[in-house]
Amino acid sequence: MEEAEKELERRSKFLNSLIQKKKNKVTEQQQEQVKEQHDNDIKLKNIHVRACDMSLPLQKHAFQCACNHLDSMPSKKIDSKHLALSLKKEFDSSYGPAWHCIVGTSFGSYVTHSVGGFLYFSIDKVHILLFKTVVEPLNHS
Repeated sequence: MEEAEKELERRSKFLNSLIQKKKNKVTEQQQEQVKEQHDNDIKLKNIHVRACDMSLPLQKHAFQCACNHLDSMPSKKIDSKHLALSLKKEFDSSYGPAWHCIVGTSFGSYVTHSVGGFLYFSIDKVHILLFKTVVEPLNHS
């Protein structure tokens, strides 16, 4: 009976390893599909990432928010201040405080940001800098 149990355990381990390999392969394929879709979305909307230290889901969120805001503007004149405010508020509420946003067609900057919290991109001729800083609690003595 011990031999049968050992054989069942060996087969079980083998099947589990096959299942795990299949799951890993599916996960890799899904990640590749998400990246391809992300790249296609960027090409369709004329979005160019200039510099980035941000995960793909956050980037996509920023692109969607910016595109939605630009699409909702009745005139072709870009309201940089409102776009910056809407991106800042959206990221503050979704990912915690201390997000900053600069929007314009021509500006220079040099900023310090939190790891994983920096994105500089453009949509057509509008450039958007979105970054997060660390918030230190005030010590009231």
